Amino acid sequence: MSFWKKLFGGGGGESAPKQSEPEDYKGFVLRAAPFDAEGQFQTAGSISKEVGGETKTHEFIRADRHASYEEAVSFALMKARQIVDEQGDRVFR
Repeated sequence: MSFWKKLFGGGGGESAPKQSEPEDYKGFVLRAAPFDAEGQFQTAGSISKEVGGETKTHEFIRADRHASYEEAVSFALMKARQIVDEQGDRVFR
């Protein structure tokens, strides 16, 4: 990769996240969205819920990295379920 592409955002080693299929969990919609980070997949995802006629979304990124996309999806969904269990609707505050 050329110096100019790196300097002006032409590929810093990370790719856009590819979202997983949604998972319904306790009235929330969970999605994993791990992204490529230095040859591994970084844990990321979102938690959504309709509240008062408006869809609220909380996005999260964790430092955990995984060798495969599938492993990262599984871990991100587990982390999203944990966030819902611990925080519930407070996650949107």
